[in-house]
Amino acid sequence: MKSVRIGLSILLLATASVAFSQTAAQKSFDQLKSLAGTWEGKNSQGDALQVTFKSTSGGSAVMSEISGHGEDNMVTMFHLDGPDRLLMTHYCGSGNQPRMLAGASPDAKTISFNFFDVTNLASPDAGHMERLVVTVLDANHHIEEWHFADHGKDMKEVFDLRRKM
Repeated sequence: MKSVRIGLSILLLATASVAFSQTAAQKSFDQLKSLAGTWEGKNSQGDALQVTFKSTSGGSAVMSEISGHGEDNMVTMFHLDGPDRLLMTHYCGSGNQPRMLAGASPDAKTISFNFFDVTNLASPDAGHMERLVVTVLDANHHIEEWHFADHGKDMKEVFDLRRKM
């Protein structure tokens, strides 16, 4: 009888630890939440820009706003879709809204989003964001690598950002 109780206790403990462990999507979402605040840096051409991250909607979404890159600010919303999927929607200056799905990260510092679908795209080959890679180097430095597809041509824009103190 004692061995049954011990076995049952071990089973309950194992089940509880699995239930409380986070999925890769949840860890990546928490990493995005940790970026809350204002970031300054430059784009690939050396132009100054600012990116602001903010947790919103009761912590169920993270909003990123890019300013200083062109005339219009761009907004990206990140959110979980269940425990295993991290999605983003980018409200682009091109007038369309690509959605991207985060893939598994080989390390705890990189979150890669790949094209899933898009709304308001004028034609299948019209310009739109295809990929985003966010690399968190430390609590005060991260890099955003944006890939824009336009008529079969891929253009990459890199933002090297440091937390504004």
